[in-house]
Amino acid sequence: MPTAELRLPIETERLRLRDFRLEDAAAVHIYGSDPEVTRYMPWGPNTPEETAAFIARVLEQQATWPRLDLGLAIEHKALGVVVGSIALHLRDIPNRTLEMGYCLRRDLWGQGVVTEAGRALLRVGFEDLGLHRITATCDVRNVGSYRVMEKLGLRREGHMIRDRQVRGAWRDTYLYAILAEAWAENPA
Repeated sequence: MPTAELRLPIETERLRLRDFRLEDAAAVHIYGSDPEVTRYMPWGPNTPEETAAFIARVLEQQATWPRLDLGLAIEHKALGVVVGSIALHLRDIPNRTLEMGYCLRRDLWGQGVVTEAGRALLRVGFEDLGLHRITATCDVRNVGSYRVMEKLGLRREGHMIRDRQVRGAWRDTYLYAILAEAWAENPA
């Protein structure tokens, strides 16, 4: 992993991927407390206290580099507020492998926001951070999530049976991944 600081914010046409700020708590709580948004997540719906704890945790993580978890706010430029989050979670340092995750406010689903943010993060991961592999997982019922992964060029590599217990019930998970050379051949 590189030791240089990552240049933030990461700008796209409609979005700004940036570090979270204390004043983002109310906007984060909008999506983090929505039962539909958190339906397939291993967390939530969040209470105001859980949202505050999340903000405190990410602010603490932002003070170090390299970060094992690079969680970024998705700020919608036209709206001027945080509408979701996207993250790279370090899973395997020797093999330069990270896992990507994302979450988005429900009223913006189906508008390409996560695909746009994901494309930017894949570019940074492969081109700036020198990663070899980026993975992502989702509940097999989360069609919207795996469609985003496929639009980004990730390939389904596995179907894990009853591998995670979420809210007291076992669930199946799809595993998707993309290698640096596949990204270089056809950046999403």
